[in-house]
Amino acid sequence: MSRTMSVSDSIVIALAPSAVYEQLSDPTAMGRWSPENTGATVVGEHREAYVGMVFEGRNKRGPLRWTTKCTVTAAEPGERFAFRVHAIGARRPRLPGAIATWEYRFEPVDGATRVTETWTDNRRAWPDFLANAFDRIATRGHTFAEFQARNIRTTLERLKTALEGN
Repeated sequence: MSRTMSVSDSIVIALAPSAVYEQLSDPTAMGRWSPENTGATVVGEHREAYVGMVFEGRNKRGPLRWTTKCTVTAAEPGERFAFRVHAIGARRPRLPGAIATWEYRFEPVDGATRVTETWTDNRRAWPDFLANAFDRIATRGHTFAEFQARNIRTTLERLKTALEGN
């Protein structure tokens, strides 16, 4: 069975694209909205996002906890923020490898912003049968595409609630 390599979803937030970008481009803040991410530490000086910025993301799913190493690949204020996840480990991200890319696009719509979050599976070297078997164990019965589609929806809804003050 072939696998879905990318999923995305969108939501409209009643703020300008630059204001939404400012929040989402700070990796240390993602834990406020994500159902899996619990925060991040920027490697080096913490300032506005820039291409090449490296951060370590802390994550949990049920009793499991892990850390990822990520590098920002796009930092276009009010338009696009993206990063690739390229190492993983329990306490420190020691195991390198292509894991995933996360992207956020910001589009002005009627005085608000359409935010589109996209997850792309970068495990292209993995055979589909192996990735699907691993995914179903790691997510308790789902593919990562199905699992991340739900996570994206949750993240976007929480972001909207937080930023609009509802």
